[in-house]
Amino acid sequence: MTLALLLQTKSVTRTALRLGLSQPSVSRSLAHLREILGDPLLVRSGGGMELTRRAEELAGPIEQWLQTTSSLLQPQTFDPAGMQRAFRVASTDFGVLAVLSPAMPHILREAPGILLEITPFSGDMMQKLGSGELDLIVTGLEPDRSCAYERHLFKETFSCVVRAGHPLVAAGATALSLDDYLAWPHVGLAISEKERDPQTERLGARATERRVQVRLPYFHAAPHFIAQSDAIMTLPSRAAVRFCADHGFARLTAPPELFGFDYWLLWHERNRRDPATMWLADMLSAHCAT
Repeated sequence: MTLALLLQTKSVTRTALRLGLSQPSVSRSLAHLREILGDPLLVRSGGGMELTRRAEELAGPIEQWLQTTSSLLQPQTFDPAGMQRAFRVASTDFGVLAVLSPAMPHILREAPGILLEITPFSGDMMQKLGSGELDLIVTGLEPDRSCAYERHLFKETFSCVVRAGHPLVAAGATALSLDDYLAWPHVGLAISEKERDPQTERLGARATERRVQVRLPYFHAAPHFIAQSDAIMTLPSRAAVRFCADHGFARLTAPPELFGFDYWLLWHERNRRDPATMWLADMLSAHCAT
């Protein structure tokens, strides 16, 4: 800044006044600049000072640099309508159905230039959140608050999905006891590459009684297995309602032992002050399925 003002004013005195410094302080700065640049920069001419050839060459680039720096340091104005950016979000297919899909029309209406890249869960997704490889995680797993900031989206229950002609439906069942639940084969779900099955964990000591015939990484692959067998598939209730509407299956209330869960949106400290990421978080939480 001192050099820029010296080149503009051609005066140590006026530069000192502009900077609110003493004249000797600016004189010392000029001497230091002359030493660094190997040029006097300002020379006496008549009753004042004039720029050397080297100083004239520096004046334009320094002025441009100051203008660029000034614009970078201005308070950031966020306009989603003009945003051109890709966001990476880790989610299961339930997160896509219950959170991302309902919000997408609203998101694209406000920010038509964005790209939302959905990635599957992985064992290192919290590290990816910290490194910037992921912007957000949509999850039903309890968040580690030492690693991420969280926003609670909703509470969810479980439902059981069976084919319309299943003996349980024929018998008029609408809700299952744990004994009824364990009496039939199951289509299981594995969450993430660790093959974590949430229902097995919830059943505790009776987990070994559950007969899983096939385990899938996503529930949209299940219709064939349910339609042609008496297997039960346990799903979050929002997904079960959609699943039954799309495929003509029947929905039964899950045993109370399969307690519900909370759904969360996670982001890292590095994105906490990023207006674009926080805008996306606000959109997802405002428009997720209820």
